[in-house]
This record gives sequence, structure tokens and C-alpha cells, in this order.
Amino acid sequence: MTPKTLLVVYHTMTGGTAQMAQAAAEGARDEPGVRVRLLRAPEAQPDDVLGADGYVFATPENLAAIAGLMKDFFDRCYYAALDRVNGRPYATLVCAGSDGQNAVRQIDRIATGWRLRSVAPALIVCTHAQTPEAIAQPKTIGVDDLAQCRELGAALAAGLALGVY
Repeated sequence: MTPKTLLVVYHTMTGGTAQMAQAAAEGARDEPGVRVRLLRAPEAQPDDVLGADGYVFATPENLAAIAGLMKDFFDRCYYAALDRVNGRPYATLVCAGSDGQNAVRQIDRIATGWRLRSVAPALIVCTHAQTPEAIAQPKTIGVDDLAQCRELGAALAAGLALGVY
């Protein structure tokens, strides 16, 4: 049986989103028959997208939007992915200072354009960073939130391994 590939693409500036993406990747790596690739958004290329069977997109919410480098990743890969990844599963992780909902909406809209299929509710971790100092400060994601990220990664990997997606 050919192993399935889960691609985890993320951007981080203060470390919070990186912790979340790494936790999702760790959870997915426990699933036999699933290869996990963890890439920063600037490193991820169209061939990485085309070579994956499922995706986790992880972004901070910046000014009520996805991070610019995540948008750049989606833009760079769009034409190569169009009509070539239809129906593949994805899940979203957002590290937000407030509610994170707009970043989720943006990824959902982009994923609709890519013709991907959401297979889990978006996981938003709110850091409550609201001052310039708190926003720029390195983030530490809590144990319970990281456990949820691991569970999301494990569930997506299990679905890939079982052929559910």
C-alpha cells in the first residue's frame, strides 16, 4: 500500500502557530502509513501541494486576516493546484489575539477555490494579545490547546490511512 502524505503548511512570527503546527504534525506521525511533511509557508511549493493527499493550514491572524506569507503560499500554488487537488481534505489552525474567525473564513474561501474539503472544524487558539508589546512577544501555547492540535493531526492522518478521505 502506498503511504499517504499529509502536508502541514504554516507561518509564524512569534512561535505560537509553529507550536500548533508541530503538535498537529506530531499527532499525525503516530499514524502508520502516513508520511507527514511540515513546511513553512515560504518553503512550500506547488509540487508539495500536488504530492500531498491532505493538508493542515496553520496561520496567525494578523489584522483580522491570514498572515501575508500564508496568502502568498496560496497564491503561488493556486494555478498548479486548480482542478488537480479536488476533494482532498484539509483542516485549519489559527493562532489569534482575538477571535480568529476572519482568518478561518479566508482559508475556507481559498479552500473552496482550490476545491478542497474541510474535514474538521477550524481550531482557533486565542492568546488574548491586544497591546503592541503582547502582540510582538513570543507565544507559548498551552498544553490543552496543543493536545487539541495533536488530536486534529491524528484524526486527519487516520482518515487518510483508512481511505475515508
